[in-house]
Amino acid sequence: MRALARRRFISLSLAACAAGIVPSRAREHDEPGGIAYGKAPRQRLDVYAPKSRTRTNHPVVVYFYGGAWQSGHRSASRGVAQALAARGIVTIAPDYRIYPETVFPGFLDDPAAAVRWTRDHVREFGGDRGRIFVMGHSSGAHMAAMLATDPRYLAAQGMSNTSLSGMIGLAGPYAAIPTSDPHMNEIFPIALRQRALPIAFVTGHEPPMLLAAGTADTDVDPHNSDRFADALRAHRGAVELKKYPGYGHDTIVESFSAGQNTVSPVLADVTAFIDAH
Repeated sequence: MRALARRRFISLSLAACAAGIVPSRAREHDEPGGIAYGKAPRQRLDVYAPKSRTRTNHPVVVYFYGGAWQSGHRSASRGVAQALAARGIVTIAPDYRIYPETVFPGFLDDPAAAVRWTRDHVREFGGDRGRIFVMGHSSGAHMAAMLATDPRYLAAQGMSNTSLSGMIGLAGPYAAIPTSDPHMNEIFPIALRQRALPIAFVTGHEPPMLLAAGTADTDVDPHNSDRFADALRAHRGAVELKKYPGYGHDTIVESFSAGQNTVSPVLADVTAFIDAH
């Protein structure tokens, strides 16, 4: 898979693209350091660009990995990002500050800043700044949904949530914060808890959404996706709800890295959604 991915696409350094050149040996996504989108150590990202440089209007996905808002690294985005880039989608995989370095609402500032960086620089990687989607898995899906519903975070970056082409959530907690983790009351202070739920901000003016959930998910109740979709429909929002029988919390994202001869229904639905918007 790794060798195949290297042939299909490259991750270019910002400096090389800004200079208007394509180096013979482009930086790979997991080179230490990544590209800075802020000053904090975790405000760094990787770019997975389709290998072809003949187009400058590839759709763009900013993908946030999961980790219960308290763990993870952008290397966890590799399987999803490689699969999307191989299908002509420029994919941005940022790290972001996590607990205990920050708590809600602070950890949403970094995803918003990563989206702004994407808007400002994605043309250098062949992406269309007018077709930016936010996407995430688990807590990353929560972050993507918050950017798409609560306008404050992108507004702080001089952007509007309505300028997003869509939001794609994989197994996200949109209607209830999981309470089994002992750190949740610190990550989401009780006094701010209602401001932390994407479902609370639905007005019908959100970008189109694709909500994907596995029926066998025991980590994040798939009814989160049902309730969020119902709220969006009640406000006449554009939403697609996809359920995958037998898929668990991790299966839904692991399926992106399936073998060449295996077509992931999740990946197929995600690419179809992006193509449609």
